[in-house]
Amino acid sequence: MRRRIAVCDDEKIMLRQLSQYLTQIQDETGEQYDLSYFASSEELLEHMPKDVQVILLDISMGRMTGMECARALRAKGCEAAIIFITNLVQYALRGYEVDAVSFLLKPVSYYDFSLKFKKALDIYLMNEERSFTVNAPGGLCRISTDKLMYVEIIKHRLHYHLIDGVIEMTGVLSNVERELGSYGFLRCNTCYLVNPKFIVRVKGSEVQVGDRTLQISRPRRAAFMEGLTNWYAGAGGGSRG
Repeated sequence: MRRRIAVCDDEKIMLRQLSQYLTQIQDETGEQYDLSYFASSEELLEHMPKDVQVILLDISMGRMTGMECARALRAKGCEAAIIFITNLVQYALRGYEVDAVSFLLKPVSYYDFSLKFKKALDIYLMNEERSFTVNAPGGLCRISTDKLMYVEIIKHRLHYHLIDGVIEMTGVLSNVERELGSYGFLRCNTCYLVNPKFIVRVKGSEVQVGDRTLQISRPRRAAFMEGLTNWYAGAGGGSRG
């Protein structure tokens, strides 16, 4: 499978250098990349191909900075691993605001580039393995199980409660349970499917998921507690495989 990589920098000499580095990595690893190059943040936002996995993004560019571009990309649902390129480390340290995986300081050495690029690609692929696709009202939507706290059903409507919002659509919870069971999700009653990663505590017939308290039904309590125990012990794992 070819990896899609986007490179955005307003300095032609930097684009050429990064292109040479990416070619060298392909020669060394035998992997093939679909490479796209952009000279501004605006150009990247307008023409970036779908399903880009890694974005190399200069911070100091023209009217729109790389940081502003990254925020816009995240707002559009882009989940690519972002590596910032900069002259000043203090700017790069703000990368946590947009979930950047790393940064490169100019002048960029091949050794540093190679290490951080491969790490970024690994992080994207690892996150992709922990994600699934749903047919939301606005079109297909990719959901990371690392951000999904629980799924609730209300009058035949599924509510995917994420750490940063809720996605709602028509569906059947039992179908979702079959898909998410391999990620460690547990059914605590007829209405809720819970991600054990976000369970704060279990007390009596209640389970606290984040700041929300949900009910555990009596018929499901034994299986729920067994599944939770296995998950904590590592048998459930919370991931596919």
